[in-house]
Amino acid sequence: MTETAGSLVKVTYYLEVLSSWCNLAEPAWDEAKSRFPDEVSFDWAIALMNPDGVPVSREQADWFYRRSAQIAQSGYVMDSGWFDATRAGIYLAPNLVAEAARTLGATGDNVRRALTAGALRDGHRIGEMDISVEIASSASGIDRERLRERATHPTTEARVRASTDAFHATGATQRPTFVVTSKIGDLAVMSGFYRSAPLSEAIRAMLSDARAYRDYGVVHGDPPAV
Repeated sequence: MTETAGSLVKVTYYLEVLSSWCNLAEPAWDEAKSRFPDEVSFDWAIALMNPDGVPVSREQADWFYRRSAQIAQSGYVMDSGWFDATRAGIYLAPNLVAEAARTLGATGDNVRRALTAGALRDGHRIGEMDISVEIASSASGIDRERLRERATHPTTEARVRASTDAFHATGATQRPTFVVTSKIGDLAVMSGFYRSAPLSEAIRAMLSDARAYRDYGVVHGDPPAV
């Protein structure tokens, strides 16, 4: 998470660790953070996938991944080896571990990206807590047992459920979703967008207007009370 003192704009990135389109949106996230290092704060939050939004077989996942690779021109096809038919679309472990690592100080993108890469690039079954903990511990340096204890604590799942509820409250249905807000009340919700241009343009436009409001107030003071 990047917090900037006096931020005029905030960007919240709602994601699911196993989402292929979130994986494809990471370059847009990186570009936005590099383009707007000042006056913009960036944070991510887990938005758990509905079980019916998860592929029902490796064959289906492979079909989706071939399509995604072609549409996004990604240069690689993701690996469906993470798929586990016994889970009925429920893959809590990697999301709990990502959230746990963040509460233990790994506040950036590194751990969740390592988990995503472990699944979608290397085909590891990160639905298993042991595998997710191993990947996250290696990426963060956090002790495995400490990480497991935090990931399996009820408060961690409560946090993930709460952020998922916040995602649903936006009216969005797709991951990734970027929610951009400004100090002057502007709001943009971009659900399913993974390219950099729309996100960067929304931030730029909001930042421009928020700066203009701020600068006008410096010169002319507050509006009349009555």
